[in-house]
Amino acid sequence: MGDARSAASIIINAHTMRSVQLKTFNKNFNYEGHYFFILNKGMNSGKPLKNACANCFICLADSEEQKEQLYWLCYGLWHSKAFHYYLKGSVIPYISIDELNQCLSKSFLKSNENKQEFEKAIQLFKHLEKLEIQFEKNLQLIKDTRRAIFYKRSFL
Repeated sequence: MGDARSAASIIINAHTMRSVQLKTFNKNFNYEGHYFFILNKGMNSGKPLKNACANCFICLADSEEQKEQLYWLCYGLWHSKAFHYYLKGSVIPYISIDELNQCLSKSFLKSNENKQEFEKAIQLFKHLEKLEIQFEKNLQLIKDTRRAIFYKRSFL
């Protein structure tokens, strides 16, 4: 029975590997479909990005829904520092495409098994991101107000 379960896991994992594609980003190639970028060098390795940069992978998904799921999965794994375990290199740490793919595929399977719990976590992440953006705007307004106090009173 253990062998049957292993075979089923291999089949499921193989399906996931086909539907989730990670490639090294090439700025000269025109990508189509549903994709996002993942930083691959530095202490922020694994961070999902909306726009490409020099040191990133591209994650190609089958659908917009899958892209969103993978994006937020990467976002959560990055925030929880799950990718730090896979970092290599002493001067500039990096994550290999194979290890990122392995970690992402394993987590993708788990997120599909607990779909409702994953959706709740994503909603919380989105809410916290909105709050963070609002706090950053408020901090910028406070800085601008401090600056304006001295300009207004001509102390310069």
